[in-house]
Amino acid sequence: MRSHRWFTPWLLVTPALLWLAAFSFWPAVNTVRMSFTNAKPLGGNERWVGVQNYSNLFSDPQVGNALLNSVVYMAVCLPLLTLLPLGIALLVEKKIPGITFFRTSFYLPVIASAVVVALLWNLVLDDGGVVNNLAQSLKWVQGPIPFLTDRWLVVFSSISLTVWKGLGYYMVIYIAALGNVSKDLHEAAAIDGAGAWRRFWSVTVPGVRGAMILVAIMICVSALRIFTEPYFLTGTTGGPGGFASSFVMIIQQYARGLRGNLGYASALSVVLFFICLIPMLILARQNRKES
Repeated sequence: MRSHRWFTPWLLVTPALLWLAAFSFWPAVNTVRMSFTNAKPLGGNERWVGVQNYSNLFSDPQVGNALLNSVVYMAVCLPLLTLLPLGIALLVEKKIPGITFFRTSFYLPVIASAVVVALLWNLVLDDGGVVNNLAQSLKWVQGPIPFLTDRWLVVFSSISLTVWKGLGYYMVIYIAALGNVSKDLHEAAAIDGAGAWRRFWSVTVPGVRGAMILVAIMICVSALRIFTEPYFLTGTTGGPGGFASSFVMIIQQYARGLRGNLGYASALSVVLFFICLIPMLILARQNRKES
């Protein structure tokens, strides 16, 4: 068999490399560059401002509010979307008649449009929506619950939507991981007298630990970068005074329009990148330590 020339593999990967360079690497580098300027959407008169954009972050109350909202979002979503999908995966991994229906039912929210689902959730949680009408008709509350106007109720309403929509996605990851857990280990543990709960902690959890770390990292990054849910639940405003805005929402607010401050928005994007790195590095380090 004739061997290929040394440059043949490079020819095959060149289109992908060019795509990454044009749409991933260069935009990332340009974002870092613009974070040290006063760049505007229409260009012109762009000048170097050094670290002024970064120093302005410390005196911007919107940044503190958005960061707190995003951290709370991550702190609540992390345990819920790490453990609940695992429990669902354990229920639907069994090969029994009709189980495909339940797998499909749990996965349907994943393929639904996030924008459409958020708008439907808005109608359900509105002051005159299904939840408030039901609660008032049953005399549980005297007036409408401000799901979409109270800062923390908006945040937790967004979290409930994120959890509902993400359960099926992470369930599929766990189902794949559970398929790699040896049945012999469960049988051996059962013979030794281990109950279902003990087998879960001693066999199942160690067997899917890698998948749990992956899921946890994905959840942390997704929660810190959340945008669609709070944006549409609050009617694009971020709630009263914008106090329920996420970090990505304030980046969008500063950058949008013909007079948007792209330099400051770029600085916020760079800061968000390093914030997302923190949980990723912590979880990766924990995974190596346990290994």
